[in-house]
Amino acid sequence: MTNKTDLTGRPTELRDVDLDTFFHPQRVVVIGASDNRRPNDAMWRKVAAWGKRCGAEVIPVNPNRDSVDGVTCYHDINEVPGEIDLAVILVGAAVEMFESVLAKQPKFAVIFAAGFAELGTKGEALQDRLEKLIQNSNTHLLGPNTNLNAFETFRDDLPGQSIALITQSGHQGRPVFQSQQLGIALSHWAPAGNEADLEFADFVRYFVDLPTTGAVAAYIEGFKDGRTMMLAADHAAKAGVPLVCVKVGRTEEGRSMAKSHTGHLTGSDRVISDVFKQFGVTRVDGLDELTEVSATFCRTEAPRPGRAAERRVCIYAISGGTGAHMADLVAAGDMQIPDLTMRTQKELRQHIPGYLRVSNPVDSGGPPSSDKRGIHILRAIVNDPNIDMVIIPITGALATISAPMARDIVKISEETKKPILVVWGSPTWDEVYEQILIPSQVPVFRTFANCVLAASAYFSHHEFSERYKSPIHLLAKKPSTTAAKVAPLLAGSGALGELQSKQILAAYGIPVTRDFLCTSAAEAAKIAKKEFGGAAVVMKIASAEILHKSDLDLVRVGVTGPAEVRKTFDDLMAVAARRAKGAQIDGVLVCEMAEPGIECVVGVSRDELFGPVVMFGLGGVFVEVFGDVSFRVPPFDRDEAVRMIEQTVGSALLHGQRGSKPVKISALVDVLMKVQKLAMDNASTISELDINPLVVRPNGVVALDALIVREPITAE
Repeated sequence: MTNKTDLTGRPTELRDVDLDTFFHPQRVVVIGASDNRRPNDAMWRKVAAWGKRCGAEVIPVNPNRDSVDGVTCYHDINEVPGEIDLAVILVGAAVEMFESVLAKQPKFAVIFAAGFAELGTKGEALQDRLEKLIQNSNTHLLGPNTNLNAFETFRDDLPGQSIALITQSGHQGRPVFQSQQLGIALSHWAPAGNEADLEFADFVRYFVDLPTTGAVAAYIEGFKDGRTMMLAADHAAKAGVPLVCVKVGRTEEGRSMAKSHTGHLTGSDRVISDVFKQFGVTRVDGLDELTEVSATFCRTEAPRPGRAAERRVCIYAISGGTGAHMADLVAAGDMQIPDLTMRTQKELRQHIPGYLRVSNPVDSGGPPSSDKRGIHILRAIVNDPNIDMVIIPITGALATISAPMARDIVKISEETKKPILVVWGSPTWDEVYEQILIPSQVPVFRTFANCVLAASAYFSHHEFSERYKSPIHLLAKKPSTTAAKVAPLLAGSGALGELQSKQILAAYGIPVTRDFLCTSAAEAAKIAKKEFGGAAVVMKIASAEILHKSDLDLVRVGVTGPAEVRKTFDDLMAVAARRAKGAQIDGVLVCEMAEPGIECVVGVSRDELFGPVVMFGLGGVFVEVFGDVSFRVPPFDRDEAVRMIEQTVGSALLHGQRGSKPVKISALVDVLMKVQKLAMDNASTISELDINPLVVRPNGVVALDALIVREPITAE
């Protein structure tokens, strides 16, 4: 295990587990093996058959049997001579058996039984006991609440790169495994279960480093640890291996079911989605999408450098209607459908009648695709410099056209590095589909939607890969010197007042308004004249116990003159006494009137999986009504901060609209980077930070209001 951690105590690198021994053990014991009691007899035979194929010795252990299926059976694992690579535990009293197994010190163990953290408090206590046993041993554990999918039969006659599969539900991985019947290569299946020890991140690291892996596909109900998930995704990103994931828990109902199934923390779905964007994980929703997107990555090569961002597709169909339908979906998928060069169009016109379109989409009308013209049409399209992918939708199967067309597609796919994606839209399986397309390395889809999803994922992944720079080196091992300066302000628990919150922001170099705390009307009038020369000021009630001052009419803007300042002071104190009864009032803040600009929101929250999370959004309705915000988990660099801003719909306003000047984006990025540092420095102290509004202008930024909430003090 790694001992390297950052200043928050989270790991900075993945641990190195010898999973090659797990997937290729030499000696395996099956505890609870039987040849007359289901389901144990079926599971014993599954492992025994797997061992026979792979050259592993599989040994049954059962105190009530002398032999199982003719194989000598030991009554106790400690009677088994020699070293053991893997112990498969099939008995109900799994924890007690695991304690006995540890005396033999196998390298790995699997616990099949359920009844752990997925069942609530009692099960969590049992799993906690199991985890303590693991920590004090040299044995790694798969499960509990898992199955034996790792010991499936994987076809070795399928060409190309393979999918490596990770699931937290055995049944949910079955459709991906069965895709081998469609010619899709699968190399491994890791059924992670409750992840008391071996987890998603361990398997990602191992699979990414295998030369046979074209993509890692995962069905995940919850991550064991947000940081290790990030490190695993970073490892895949640096290697250029696509990571495709179904992550359940988008809804409260889904989160509840995931918790009851595996006992995982599912985490905030909005945060997880943005972490996926941050580290290049392709998120899909369906198991069919998981299979087909992953297979597309396995069967395609990267575009030429710089081309992925252009996302240029040619649609080739035998029907104008089909081409139009697919064009709508491709364009909606944020891909371009550029005209082919005039040279290509001229060449296509030699084979396609003049009344049909050849610019893009290309419509052959049917017959040209069924004779010798078809190969020339395809070759001309894939050679066109204006496109980087060809999508060919075949709807109803007409063997007279689809057979020669499919043969031409396969032939041309072997001549070009540009991906050719085919939709076999017919609900029937005929010889063309079964004997020509399935055995090929052409990505084949059953629906237009999955094809478009895979095409978009292809471009997005390769665009990400070209620009990706690992941020992991940015993780600080110790707090900055500023952390010590603000420590006295952060002593204690609960919310800080606006003035103290802004003092902490200012210490980290974040521009704030000039604010003065006054305890009398006379003092307020004096400060307004001395510090602001009688110019208009903003006045607010000062109280750490009143978090939303505007909602209670405790903010006044544009206050001018000594008399109005004194009156406003008295009004604010009176309103606070009525509307915030019992709140401790420190006085009234007299603040500078900042220049107008675009109001933004920057915040920090504590996520159950990832720890400190930075949030950005535009103020007003963009946050309150539309929820138009983005998240990033430290560490991230300035380029990622820019992407974080641009991810929001409202960011268009920052670039200037209807004659307004664009704001200074670099100053906004500065704030995000400084807030990130503040959040990491004080991860154990600050539970929430809210800068709202942060006004962004053409000449810079300034925080008009701020709130910091400190973690509760817990008794030791």
